[in-house]
Amino acid sequence: MTVLASDLGGTRMKIGVVRDGVVLAQTTEPANSKTGLAPALPVLKAVWLRLLADLRLTVNNCTGISVAFPSLVNTKSGRILAEYGKYADAMHLDLRAWAKQEFALPLAIENDARMALIGEWKFGAGQGSNDVVMITLGTGLGTSAVIAGQILRGKHGQAGVLGGHSTVRYGGRNCTCGNVGCAEAEASTAFLGESAKANPHFATSHLALEPTLDFAAVFKHAAAGDHLAIQLRDHSLRVWSTLAVNLIHAYDPEVVILGGGIMASHDVILPAVSDYVRRHAHTPWGKVRVVASELGDTAALVAGEWLLREQFSDLA
Repeated sequence: MTVLASDLGGTRMKIGVVRDGVVLAQTTEPANSKTGLAPALPVLKAVWLRLLADLRLTVNNCTGISVAFPSLVNTKSGRILAEYGKYADAMHLDLRAWAKQEFALPLAIENDARMALIGEWKFGAGQGSNDVVMITLGTGLGTSAVIAGQILRGKHGQAGVLGGHSTVRYGGRNCTCGNVGCAEAEASTAFLGESAKANPHFATSHLALEPTLDFAAVFKHAAAGDHLAIQLRDHSLRVWSTLAVNLIHAYDPEVVILGGGIMASHDVILPAVSDYVRRHAHTPWGKVRVVASELGDTAALVAGEWLLREQFSDLA
């Protein structure tokens, strides 16, 4: 099966052509998510056609389209149910009608965190287990779960994917979701600048000189001994570790996968989260393995074949 696959992030759109769990061609484009999804659709089409031409393929060689989307979706109807500051027009678009009109292909859509987990479960770090959870550390904190070989969705499509909005700090920071003390509000890139600048030591920290305040800068300056960077790093490690334990207690997995852009600092993050889970997760049956994503940016892309087969049982 050859699939036109996409992973629509807040800042980047990852676009590829996938066959049998292998990304044949891939590129990225600016998402410009603040301007909406409708302006991005012609970009997706143009990029897919270019990638196919480079591969000496055409749309006629493709079986379907897959979309990993940063929100809650209805996988049966293919409609997007909510928006969280990205692609505000998406709820009003019929992507399946667009795919039929522009490509004459079926389109399958799923939450991006679930798609990343499906990819890792089938082709990456989750292979060999049917009880897996994943945390994606990035602009936000995404979560997802596979239980007994079934993707956890729930009645309204939000089961498993709102772990980033579980409370990890009573009385903590206000989150855009309306909750207080969410993991995402405490330790995601979206809130990092606000957290750092609210600290009275920010002006004297090397972080104040960074043109882009992200976790790469935090880990770099923490390693060099910057006091504020150490504070932010250690607080974030505790938040991510606490979230991992919460998911373990909720979903009873054998494996916790950590992915996302912040995992560029996996040499620090993975040992810290693993040690915390070993000391604090209640698993009398044994020990949960905490591992890093193996597929990185391609995880949600390679999941497209599995999703199309699930949503359209007549596909080869």
